[in-house]
Order: sequence, then C-alpha cells, then structure tokens
Amino acid sequence: MTSTSTVAVIGLGAMGLPMAARLAQRFDVRGFDIAEQRVELAAEQGVAPASSAAEAVAGAQVVLVAVRTGEHLLELLFGESGLADHLAEGAAVVLTSTVGTDGIAEIADRLASSGAHLVDAPLSGGPVRAGDGDLLIVVGAEPAALETARPVLEQLSSTLSIVGERPGDGQALKTVNQLLCGVHIAAAAEALALADALGLDRERTLEALTAGAAGSFMLGNRGPRALQAYDEGGAEVLSRLDIFVKDMGIVGAAARAHHLAAPVAAAAEQLFLLGEAQGLGELDDSAVIRVVAPTRRGDAA
Repeated sequence: MTSTSTVAVIGLGAMGLPMAARLAQRFDVRGFDIAEQRVELAAEQGVAPASSAAEAVAGAQVVLVAVRTGEHLLELLFGESGLADHLAEGAAVVLTSTVGTDGIAEIADRLASSGAHLVDAPLSGGPVRAGDGDLLIVVGAEPAALETARPVLEQLSSTLSIVGERPGDGQALKTVNQLLCGVHIAAAAEALALADALGLDRERTLEALTAGAAGSFMLGNRGPRALQAYDEGGAEVLSRLDIFVKDMGIVGAAARAHHLAAPVAAAAEQLFLLGEAQGLGELDDSAVIRVVAPTRRGDAA
C-alpha cells in the first residue's frame, strides 16, 4: 500500500540533505545516499536511513531525486539496480536536479511504462533556503503527477512556478535561469575585483552596489563570499564552482542546439572552466573572483 505521507529522498548531498530534513518536519521520510556519512547526518535530522535506494522507495508515493547529471539519473532509474522496478504504482519521481532537457521526455515515457510518473522540478536557492522551505521550484509535469507531488513541492518552496505540463519544461526554464545566474556571478566577481584594483574598500563597495541599480540577488548573495575567497580555506561552500561548469555547459549546448548566439554566457562559462582547471572546482562558486584576480590588491602589495 502506498502513502503520500511517505517520501523517499535519493541523494543526500548539499541540497538533498537539507531538503530531506525540511520534509521530515511534515512527512515520514526515508533517505539514501551512496556516502554512508550523509545518511548518518540525515538520520540526526529525523530522516529514516535506508540501506539501499530500493529500500528507500518501497511504498513511497513521492520519490525526490537529487543527482548531479543526466547520466546519473539514467543509471539510478534504469541501471543494473535501477529504481524503476521498485517504484510503487502511481509514484511520482520528482527530479530536482539541473540536467538539461535532453532525454527527459524519453525518461518520462519509460517511467510511465513502469506505472510511475516524472515530475520535472529543478530548483534554485541553495542549501540554506532548502532547509527553510524557501526555494524557487519550476515544474513541468502532467497535472495528475503534479497533484501527487504538490504537498512535497509546497513544503520545500516559497515560489512554486508551474511552467508547463510536459516533463522537460522545468529543465528548459531552469536552463534560462542558470544562464542569468552564471553571468551574474561572473559579473559580480569582475566588479569586485575591479573595485579592489582601484583601491576601494571592499565591504563599503559591496554595500553601496547592493543598495543601488547595480544590485542583484547574486551580487548580494555571492558578494560577501567572494570577499572571503582569498582567506585561508576560502568561503563556506554553499554552491560548488564545478556545478556552474556543468550548468553553463547545459546553457551553451541548448543555445547551440537552437542556433542562438549567447556570447555573454559563453564568456562566463570560460571563467568557470578556468577556475576548475586551476583547482577551484570544489570551492564555492564565488571563488571565480580568483580567476579574474588571483590575489587581492593588499596581498599583492
């Protein structure tokens, strides 16, 4: 017997763990991750640990998936130990990751043949907002599947935007979203590096910029962390730089597929690629400022 009060969360990484903890405030949540330490951390926050993904999804009507790439998604669902064979009848598989539109319709069709449904629901906001239920979630899903997943999506989001009735519509809008996010992070890094080169006080500059027309969410959110990027250990990692290597790659591929020039996005992608090549991939994405300016003005002096 299935139950909409039971939710499985597969992938307890930077986003999956706080989402699972948030959901555990309202639902019975089972969690699984290939890293045992992440499962233990989730258990401390009220998430029932599962020894396998198949055990986690047994009887769950909503299965929230947080994986890194489309390849990981395919392996998880249809690989040698794929979840598709273990899903409850009518279960909604909620894809929260940004993986691009390629193959999403086919995945939805394969799940449907197993009696399950795909809810394409990539999200934006970062780990802190995930734990607070303050995410932006954009959804492409058939109405019946959406209604199954809606209580879970509402628990996680402050803004739930239904952008279409086809799986893939959510990924399409998230691709557009990531174009802007990646460009804004790169532009914020360049601006703060220039302010430093001009001898301006970093904190006062950031305060002034965020209060005026140049302000943006990314400047206000990443700016303080960019100023910490040169400190020992760098800023707290809330969104890894190599995630934007992936996401801007998705943006570029989508633009090329539709013969659309996206020169600003391409320039931002190159900054993130350079950062990854310089060993910054596991650092917070605000560390891209170190690609623009490897040292601070005061440090160089």
